[in-house]
Amino acid sequence: MQLTPQSRIDDFTAQGWWGDLTLDHWLQRNRAEVPDRLALVDPPNRSDLDGATPRRFTWAELGTEVDRVAAALLDTGLRKDDVLTYQLPNVADTVILALACSRIGLIISPVVMPYRAHELGFVIDKVRPSAVITVARFAGHDHAEMALALTGERNCKVLVLGGDTPRGAYDLDAAIAVADPARAAAYHDAQPMQPGEVFTIFWTSGTEARPKGVPRDQNHWIVNAKMVAEAADIREAEVLLNPFPLVNIGSFGLVTPWLMKRGTLVLHHPFDLKIFLTQIAAERVNYTIAAPAILNALLKTPGLLSSVDLSSLRAIGSGSAPLSPWMIEGFAQDHGIEVCNIYGSNEGASLFSDARQVPDHHDRARYFPRMGVAGIDWPGSESSAMIQTRLVDLDTEQDITEPLRPGELRFQGAATFGGYFESPEISANAFDASGFYRTGDLFEIAGDTAPHRFYRFVGRCKDIIVRGGVNISPAEIDDLLAGHPALKEAAVVGIPDDRLGERMCVAAVPADDQAPDLAAISTWLKDQGLAVFKLPELLVTVDALPRNAMNKVSRRDLRETVLAMLAP
Repeated sequence: MQLTPQSRIDDFTAQGWWGDLTLDHWLQRNRAEVPDRLALVDPPNRSDLDGATPRRFTWAELGTEVDRVAAALLDTGLRKDDVLTYQLPNVADTVILALACSRIGLIISPVVMPYRAHELGFVIDKVRPSAVITVARFAGHDHAEMALALTGERNCKVLVLGGDTPRGAYDLDAAIAVADPARAAAYHDAQPMQPGEVFTIFWTSGTEARPKGVPRDQNHWIVNAKMVAEAADIREAEVLLNPFPLVNIGSFGLVTPWLMKRGTLVLHHPFDLKIFLTQIAAERVNYTIAAPAILNALLKTPGLLSSVDLSSLRAIGSGSAPLSPWMIEGFAQDHGIEVCNIYGSNEGASLFSDARQVPDHHDRARYFPRMGVAGIDWPGSESSAMIQTRLVDLDTEQDITEPLRPGELRFQGAATFGGYFESPEISANAFDASGFYRTGDLFEIAGDTAPHRFYRFVGRCKDIIVRGGVNISPAEIDDLLAGHPALKEAAVVGIPDDRLGERMCVAAVPADDQAPDLAAISTWLKDQGLAVFKLPELLVTVDALPRNAMNKVSRRDLRETVLAMLAP
């Protein structure tokens, strides 16, 4: 499936940004050139997750297993350009499945394990997958039965990994066991995936009520590998620890440099601080990623970091919320670990404030290099040549070139997507007249860093709640609350939180004198199929929701009201 216009592919290829590589090229290179090097490592607690024994693969073993899984997918009837949705934990099978899809040209559109019928059903309706792959049960939830109920009469198979396959689903383990790996190679050779074809459709939340599908081509992922490897200074054969599920650019952004640099990818699930630190020591991890709240907590727990051997750990990537200068300085001075400040989105709008470009720890917490701006050079940075950025006044749509004046940060270039999946109206609004993607985030040109080489994050101009690094659309929750029988109306807002960045608060207008309590509202939302991580944590009762002249809820005014009500 090629969604990117051929003219864009030709243009970026001529500039040397895109080329003829795919992720499968790197996999085949690695299995041939470093066959005995350790490639992939399961979480050590995997048996607690799904009862399976943790596995370790060399590049040769991984290549064979990818071919075997790809052949099994072909045996079930899947073909190039079919969409496959998976809901799987962060284990070796998930990485292998993704690479198998890349091998034979399938498009993956994964979702996180906490998704329930409300979210998963929307994804299935939107991308119309030919198959859903999941496990029978996980953390007490019947995932396979949920998938079967949602696919219904669709021409969509439900494939189950890990056994206990329910009636109506396919046992993918059994198919893998009898598959011929040679079939995958032959299929690939007959119709290889092209660099300009879609490989992933990830899901992102914003002001719209439901998630938006973000298609990314193989070209995008090759560029992503180069950008992440550059920012994190990832080197040949390094060990990377991925603590997040393979469902977005943050986690998949570790898979791409791992393939590129022929290293070892160590997996972790669910996040457990003790296991996380133990893995760093035991696997001699060189680079990992972690949320700011985790890194802050580590430094604030006396003796925790000194109790494990972190001598191999060179750098940590972090983002999704502002970083604290004291945290970056603490890791560098006390432990010799550099923290890379990452700003990014599934759409491919990415900036990296790393140790080489921004050596000062306090500056690195506050600033991002103004890459892709005429007249500002970043020696040694290939990334800066592949993107363009601009800062735009939201009222006038004029470029901002002077410091300390907030505006929306916008991107275009080799890493940026071309539009949301089958959403032409939303896509049209996502780009400005010059073709730059509107991030919805306010930045300013830093005024104390002449010659003004840095951006500084100011805030968001989009209504979005970022809780613990996860984007939550307020409109999505509002739409569900509109159906609550005990509420006349309700809306949610994000409330600042030192640990998670934001927490969600419901401002409720009761239908009668008695408003339901928070527990009742949460239970009702769960009954609608909403994922647990999207449930509100605070509740206030108001007489009415503030609205603007267009009769839309003014979330800014509502947030101020809620903050005043919650103030001590």
